[in-house]
Amino acid sequence: MKPLFRARPAMTETTHRATSFEIFFDLVFIFALTRITTFMGHPPTPLTLAQGFILLLLLWIAWTNYTWLGNQARADIGLIRGGSTVAMAAVFLIALVIPDAWQRGAGFVPTPLTLALAYIVLTAMHLALYFYAATGDRRLRMTVTLYATTTSLAWIPLILGAVFNGTAQTLLWAAAFVINYAGGFLASTLSGWRLRTPSHFTERHGLVLIIAFGESLVSTGFGAGPAVAREPVMAAALLAFITAVCLWWLYFKNSAVTAGEALARMPTGRRDRVATNAYSLAHFPMIAGVIYLALGIEQVLEDLAHNQARHVAGTPLGWTSTVALYGGAILYLIGRAMFLRFAAGFIPLVQLVALGALLLLLPTARILPSLPALGLLTASLVALVFYERFSGGEQDLTADETADV
Repeated sequence: MKPLFRARPAMTETTHRATSFEIFFDLVFIFALTRITTFMGHPPTPLTLAQGFILLLLLWIAWTNYTWLGNQARADIGLIRGGSTVAMAAVFLIALVIPDAWQRGAGFVPTPLTLALAYIVLTAMHLALYFYAATGDRRLRMTVTLYATTTSLAWIPLILGAVFNGTAQTLLWAAAFVINYAGGFLASTLSGWRLRTPSHFTERHGLVLIIAFGESLVSTGFGAGPAVAREPVMAAALLAFITAVCLWWLYFKNSAVTAGEALARMPTGRRDRVATNAYSLAHFPMIAGVIYLALGIEQVLEDLAHNQARHVAGTPLGWTSTVALYGGAILYLIGRAMFLRFAAGFIPLVQLVALGALLLLLPTARILPSLPALGLLTASLVALVFYERFSGGEQDLTADETADV
C-alpha cells in the first residue's frame, strides 16, 4: 500500500509539461479574475476600476507563485497536490465574494474579511508547500524564507483594510500588494528563484491566457441577456469574438513558441531572469487587458440590449466604460510589447504605432454609439494582425536576437 504523502517532493523533469490538475487550478483562478469583471461593472466607475486592478494584482501574484512552485515540483502528486487543492478552495471562495469585496455583506463575518482570510490561506499554503518543495536545496530554502518573512507582513494591511473598509481598504490592500511584490523582488535579488523546466513554464502562461480569452467571452455574453438574438446585439457579440481571435493571434502566432524555445536555450541565470520579466511580469498587463476589455464589451452589449428600440447602434458609452474597452486593448498591447522586449530584446515599431493609434481613437470612441465604438476597436486590431501577417512584421526570435537579453 502506497503512503498517502511522499516524504520528499516529486521534482519536475526537464521535459515536464502542464498537467490536467494544473489546468483545473488555472480554471479556478481565471474564474476568480472574471468575477472581478462583475465587481467592476455594476456600475463601472473610476473607483471600481482601480479597486478591480488591485484585486487583479493580488490574484496574479498568487497565481505566478503557484506556477513557480509547479515548475519546481510536481503539482499533481502527494502533499503538493493536497495543499494546492486547499489553495483552489480558497480561490473559489475568493471568487464567490469578489462582487461584494468592498461591502460588509449580510453574514456574521464581513465579506472583505472573508476575502482577506481566504487570501492569507492561499499565500500561506504556497509558502509552506514551496518550503517543502525546496527540500535539500539550501539556496532555494533561503529564497523562500526571505520571501515568507516579507510577504507575511502583507497580511497586516489585508486584515486592517478588511476591518476599516472604504477608502482605507483600497489604500491598505494596495499596500499589501506592494509589500508582497517587494518581498518577491527582494528574494529574487538576494537569492534568486530557480526555473527547472522552461517548457512547462511557458506552457502554463500560454494556457492561462487562452483560458482568460474563453472565460471572458462567456462572461461578456451575460451582458446581452435574452436580447442576444437581436441583430445589433449579435453583431456586437461577433465583434467581441473577432477581437478575441485578434488577441490570440497577436500572441500565439507571432513569437510565443519561439520565445519559449529561446528561453530553454539560455544559460540558467539569464533564463531565470527572463522568465521572471517576460512571463511573470509582462503577462500581467495582457491578462488585465483581457479582463478590462471584457468589461467594456459587456457594457456595449448591455447598452445595445436595453436601448436598441430607440437607438439601433446604441448610445455613446460613458468615459469609464470607454476607457475599460480601449484601455483593455491598450494594456494587452503594452504587455505584449514588454514580452517581446524581455524575451527578444526588441519592440517592433508597429507595436508603438498601434498603441498610439488606440490612444488617439479613445476620444472619438467616447462620442460614437457603442456598436461603432466597438467596431472601430475591432477594425484597429484586425489591421494590426493583417499588417504583421503580410508585411513581414511577424518576427521569429532567434538565438542571435536573444543572446543579449
